[in-house]
Amino acid sequence: MTGGDATVLCRLADIPDGASKGFEIGEGPEAFEFFVARKGERIYAYENSCPHTGGPLDWTPDRFIDKESGHILCATHGALFRVETGQCLAGPCAGDWLRALRVSIDGEDIVFER
Repeated sequence: MTGGDATVLCRLADIPDGASKGFEIGEGPEAFEFFVARKGERIYAYENSCPHTGGPLDWTPDRFIDKESGHILCATHGALFRVETGQCLAGPCAGDWLRALRVSIDGEDIVFER
């Protein structure tokens, strides 16, 4: 834990370039699921909820990125989202957006900012 309302999630090295990792903060009905995607030395975080169905984007833990396109993939219906913005590029929610969250890199750590 860092100062204020920030939580260290993992080290940057724990998420390979082009990959992603899911997280959950809280317990029970207060639990909040999200994921961090990495592109080079940049990271992006989004709520793990498809704007079309409200369901989680991943079927397999930590698998949010489509290997062929490099975009975030909703495993339920194949919608594709731009990693850098969360905008849906293709699928039934085209034009919608994932809910972006604040994360930063502090030294070697990825930090979630509430």
